[in-house]
Amino acid sequence: MPDQQRPLSGTTPQGSVGSVRLLGVPIRLHFTFVLLLVFLIVSGLGGSQSMAYYAVYLIALFASVLLHELGHAWVGSRYGIHTIEVVMFPIGGVSRMERDPKPNQELWIALAGPLVNLVLAGVLFALLYYRHAIVGLRDLLQPTDTNLIERIAFGNLILALFNFIPAYPMDGGRVLRSILARFKTENEATRIAAWAGRMLAISMGLYGLLATHFLLVFVAFFVYLGAAQESAAAMGRTLTAGMPVRSAMVTEFHTLEHGSTIRDAANLLLATSQQDFPVMHGDQFLGLLGRNALMRALAHDGQEAYVGGAMDREPPRLSPDQDLADVLPLMAQSGMCAVVMDGNEHLVGLLTAENLSQFLLLRRFGMQPDPQHADVAH
Repeated sequence: MPDQQRPLSGTTPQGSVGSVRLLGVPIRLHFTFVLLLVFLIVSGLGGSQSMAYYAVYLIALFASVLLHELGHAWVGSRYGIHTIEVVMFPIGGVSRMERDPKPNQELWIALAGPLVNLVLAGVLFALLYYRHAIVGLRDLLQPTDTNLIERIAFGNLILALFNFIPAYPMDGGRVLRSILARFKTENEATRIAAWAGRMLAISMGLYGLLATHFLLVFVAFFVYLGAAQESAAAMGRTLTAGMPVRSAMVTEFHTLEHGSTIRDAANLLLATSQQDFPVMHGDQFLGLLGRNALMRALAHDGQEAYVGGAMDREPPRLSPDQDLADVLPLMAQSGMCAVVMDGNEHLVGLLTAENLSQFLLLRRFGMQPDPQHADVAH
């Protein structure tokens, strides 16, 4: 199963459930991983191995993937890059890191995961060799209680080799990108590695359909999705490189007074296309009332409640001169809105995920932003 290391995106990926800390790193399960786990449990029923041993096998593979991810986290910490959390998907773990590593750092961070699995496989195979208990590859195709350790060792070997494939989002794709970044721009290197990942996913999917191996098709879908997302992120970084936040922010917006009610906010929501409203006290910014918070307040507190009780007092804050490429991970969540404040802590604009998407689309077709875009009109 491949894995990814992502920069901090501001939120936990949607659909993740539960949380447990391991060596200081929160571990979450995505609901699709839970579905895969249920499928594996059901598919293992009725075989020639006992359920107890099959459960041990699944737990061992799960632990191997976690150790793989912790290998990335440990090497990342050596470079001063903290791992925010690990989310388990059907194709493996997704490590959310606080920032993107430099190419030479990414090389060793990416290699750390597969090397952990190679060490685990080597230790288990050495133990089996010492006990003269190694069986043939053909025997491994028939899971039994007696070949449990061999299958765990072989599973770690497959995990390592698969992740060494030079295509994103596998670790090999990360290694390829770090090497290409020595000769090309980082974004061009990312696009090449992501293209290789998409081609791999298409090949896996076609083979899975022809061979009626639908689990492989399932994995191919997630590989393609991961490669496509990274390719889009690379394109976004290219289109925003050197551009300030002021070039993409919304400068014409409506505001609410601190004494406004939920009814006032709802009427403004209906009368405009705006979904996030700054709450002001004169020229002082107090907070941000988003559509979802407005609806929750309407349902629980009623129309006459004040917006001050429902607003977010600590929304993401940006500087108008901040590099737009640096805030792309923050804005990745659908519906995200950040306030743009000048040096005097005056509100000068809003940056929404929707407006940023429109900005990227226009930039892709060659439009240059108006240098006077930062003129604010409330």
